Amino acid sequence: MALLLGVDTGGTYTDAVLLRDEKDVIASAKALTTRGDLAIGIGTAIRAVLDQSGVEPQAISLASLSTTLATNALVEGQGEGVALVFVGFRPSDLEQHGLRDALKGDPVVALAGGHNHAGGEAAPLDVPGLIAFLDANASGVSGYAVASQFATRNPAHELEVARIIGERTGAPVTCSHHLSAKLNGPKRAVTAILNARLIGMIDRLIGRAQDVLNDLGIGAPMMVVRGDGALMSADQARERPIETILSGPAASIVGARWLTGADEALVSDIGGTTTDVAVLRNGKPAIDPQGARVGGFRTMVEAVAMRTSGLGGDSQVHVQTQGLAGGVFLGPRRVIPIALIAQDAPDVIHAALDAQLRNATTTDHDGRFVRALPGLPRGDMPPRETELLSRIGDQVHPLGRILRSRMETGALGRLVDLGLIQIAGVTPSDASHVLGTLNEWDGEAADKALTLLARRRTGSGDMLAANATDLAQMIVDQLTEQTAITLLETAFAEETTEFGLPPDLLARHVLMQKGLGGHRGLLALDAALNVDVVGLGASAPTYYPAVGERLHCRMILPQHAGVANAIGAVVGRITMRHTGTITSPSEGRFRVHLETGPEDFAAASDALERLQSVLRASTEAAALSAGAAGIQFSVEQDIKTARAEARDVFVEAILTVEASGRPRNASG
Repeated sequence: MALLLGVDTGGTYTDAVLLRDEKDVIASAKALTTRGDLAIGIGTAIRAVLDQSGVEPQAISLASLSTTLATNALVEGQGEGVALVFVGFRPSDLEQHGLRDALKGDPVVALAGGHNHAGGEAAPLDVPGLIAFLDANASGVSGYAVASQFATRNPAHELEVARIIGERTGAPVTCSHHLSAKLNGPKRAVTAILNARLIGMIDRLIGRAQDVLNDLGIGAPMMVVRGDGALMSADQARERPIETILSGPAASIVGARWLTGADEALVSDIGGTTTDVAVLRNGKPAIDPQGARVGGFRTMVEAVAMRTSGLGGDSQVHVQTQGLAGGVFLGPRRVIPIALIAQDAPDVIHAALDAQLRNATTTDHDGRFVRALPGLPRGDMPPRETELLSRIGDQVHPLGRILRSRMETGALGRLVDLGLIQIAGVTPSDASHVLGTLNEWDGEAADKALTLLARRRTGSGDMLAANATDLAQMIVDQLTEQTAITLLETAFAEETTEFGLPPDLLARHVLMQKGLGGHRGLLALDAALNVDVVGLGASAPTYYPAVGERLHCRMILPQHAGVANAIGAVVGRITMRHTGTITSPSEGRFRVHLETGPEDFAAASDALERLQSVLRASTEAAALSAGAAGIQFSVEQDIKTARAEARDVFVEAILTVEASGRPRNASG
């Protein structure tokens, strides 16, 4: 008998589940995610399942972790300061694929160097320029991203830059060719930047999770879920944290399949920060061939084909003041629900809300609070941010008492982006407390905050809502509408039929909306989602029945839906996929592009055999390092030829070797 522990750390909750032999859920529990020290929430959840089950910690044979923290960080624009070393590219290439946006003002240097498409050196590497850049930008940089032109054909310059950075700074370095074997240097650079930005966050998460396991006496090896739903070792995740983007959502799809047995469905997982929607086809999640897209950035990370929107139970509620009708919209940023923060600082929250309710007029800062997260690395910061952090200290404050000028609003936003402070405000979770569908936290504080927000004026001069209850229903209705739009966007994106417009426009199109409403006039219009939806997440039973009604589809809400991510974290397989390329720089010459440099062969078959042998060895080593047993291999070949003078001429071959197996500790 094997006892398997799955843990999922989300933006709001940390879930834990204990499975017996991958068949039965014998215990599950939820605890609040503790951003300041993730170990507290993880430990609380694990202790709860141990207490429920009566299982001895040493009897657990495998622990596995999935997380939405990397996804949430990218959606919310958070992460640590990094620097980019851009080798062999033109300065104008920084404007491609959102590369400049991904840098967010962090330092970058464009150096001479790089290689050509055949793997030959295009120019010598500018080592003095690199050293001068490192000496000038060492402070405030937590890690480095390195992208060199045609590094997937010859990584020599990326490896040399990484060696020099390591020797001079000791900071972690991300090489773009380690994350993807595909061409497109600027897109690889974006992926490398995001990876470097996440290293500290994911390293702290994994480290604290392992501390908890050790403290509890759980000696089992720990796995981490990748964005494609497969498992990798904790050490591998620390090196390539970008591969954990969509980890939580991917685990939820694996969990949805395990819970329901569904072969064809949309899986919609609502958390505190995001709603993640993916497609199950033939019982497997679809993989995005273009790379995972999160937070506005298209990466080169293999992950489930998923639409992630900044919509969750803790999404910030915004008031629409333009136009006569008014209304609300949600997200994309997560804030702490008022009902939740009131449990931590009841005197501060209630005193401030009561004072604001007594005022004759409302302000933008009413019902909003701020607190700092202690214990996180801060590094060097500008004076304004330093002063704000000092003013906040370790207490909860009404936001209006902290901000003393409009210029400080930008500094506040930068501190939020760095994950050093948290804002509290009205959320759908607060609305659910007011409506009585949720009673976990301080419902009285939620009612006061919604009463304040209801007094805000719309463009017509009228109050947003008559009372807290009416506003709460407005917020929940808006959550239903935005969730329905997200599901429709996914359906249109995955449709085989072309409709001539982008999925986001089709989902919002007047004919689609009229069809969902069953329009009857001279025209009769009907529309529905023609596939089941599996609703996951702790709040899915609260919000998703209305979504099913809106889309006229069957909504499946399985037992244990609230811990599907944790289940998926522990029932997946270890899968390692490595890809390599063969080109033909001249007739009769076949070049294999390897980590150690290009190798030439006189016959295509010899080149293919050499590349397959290298890839098989590297995938097997990676799978064994991750703890896989019973490894099985599969090989995909994509050989491109061109017709010339009545014969086929070799152009390029791309080989992908996959090694897959279950963790060796997963069976009794």
